[in-house]
Amino acid sequence: MKSKVKKLIKQITPQFILSFYHLTLAWLASIYYRNPSKSMIIIGITGTKGKSSVASFIWSCLEGAGYKTGVTSTAVIKIGKEEFPNTYHMTMPGRFALQKLLSRMYKAGCKFAIVETTSEGLKQWRHVGINYDFVIFTNLYPEHLPSHNDSMEEYKKAKGKLFDYLMKTGAAKNLGGNRVPKTAIVNNDSRDKDFFLSFPAEKKITYGIKSGDISASEIISNENGSIFKTGNSKFAITIPGEFNIENALPAIAICRSLGISENKIAQGLLNLKTIPGRMETINRGQPFKVYVDYAHQKESMEALLKTGRKMVIKTNGRVIVLLGAEGGGRDKAKRPAMGMLAGALADYVVVSNVDPYDDDPQEIIEDIAKASEGEGKIRNKDLFCIEDRREGIRKALSMAQPNDVVLITGKGSEQSIIIGGKTYPWDDRNVVKEELIKLNDKNNQSKN
Repeated sequence: MKSKVKKLIKQITPQFILSFYHLTLAWLASIYYRNPSKSMIIIGITGTKGKSSVASFIWSCLEGAGYKTGVTSTAVIKIGKEEFPNTYHMTMPGRFALQKLLSRMYKAGCKFAIVETTSEGLKQWRHVGINYDFVIFTNLYPEHLPSHNDSMEEYKKAKGKLFDYLMKTGAAKNLGGNRVPKTAIVNNDSRDKDFFLSFPAEKKITYGIKSGDISASEIISNENGSIFKTGNSKFAITIPGEFNIENALPAIAICRSLGISENKIAQGLLNLKTIPGRMETINRGQPFKVYVDYAHQKESMEALLKTGRKMVIKTNGRVIVLLGAEGGGRDKAKRPAMGMLAGALADYVVVSNVDPYDDDPQEIIEDIAKASEGEGKIRNKDLFCIEDRREGIRKALSMAQPNDVVLITGKGSEQSIIIGGKTYPWDDRNVVKEELIKLNDKNNQSKN
């Protein structure tokens, strides 16, 4: 009921009033907490996917170079080595919550703060009052379009606000006596690169797997991570998935611009063993691999499933995926798109709840399942529709055999699930661990 009332108020209130309200709150929050961002180097990251992974690689490299660094991301919130889950159920917290976090980081001695900056946050002016020094664009795909009048152009313009704001946040800061120029870092492999490079900045850097000032070559990738070169330097990451090379490149770009040595950058990338809810390995002694990943739209789902397929190709293992889609006005077009990919690239598909909000869970599930059927999947044979997410996870794990890969997607490290407008505590990683323990106990009992 509360969510419905809130939604109604938004619908009947003129947009300019809502916009002024959000902008006013942003300035008030910054003033109340004495603008802590003016005393740290702020790194803003925007884009459809990869933001949390990019943030984690940057954090690891800066920490490894001796700079205490804070992070606010979908996956996790960090203040130096202190880490706690993001319980806001939103990537970019509200203005007062965000300024409070930045204040805590500054008081804890952080020299850097990394802020995932979303299109919704930008639309609501949550970035105002934050003195950015680096801004990063990862990529742009259809997502959250209903919030932007179902327009990719408006979605892109919303993200562009971060780059437009870069040169409006005051003078460049100093780090260790050295001036840090206002820098824009853009994915050169994205078709939208020119738009984000068009905004003024003191320095512009491009990156990409295929092209850019910093690009990757001599790539070797397997289930244990990847090895690659940029220029004459060789780097390695232990996070699986070749797509994570692209997510590591902005960290190299920032560190090089700050004069951090290649050896320290390499060690920083290698130090990152886990990104919460991003290809996160769950191991309870089972004879198959299980990964929890946030993948919740077409492109990230495709990359994840292809990674899973590569993992099993030499062992004749199978790929089992659990997926779903959000309700609450989120983009409905991605449901069949993900269903088709799952049907085509996975051996077994389990469709379950993610966050239906007030929407009919079965309608969401059917949109995905019918698309999987179109790729040859058969219900109750290699396609299963199980509304209860725990039951769905249990089913996915129970089908796994040695050498299989199980991918639990859609929520990553989120700390809640929203069903029927009500919020319930939830963590995919904990549920998977619990169900693996039960499965192991059941298998051990059957052997005795």
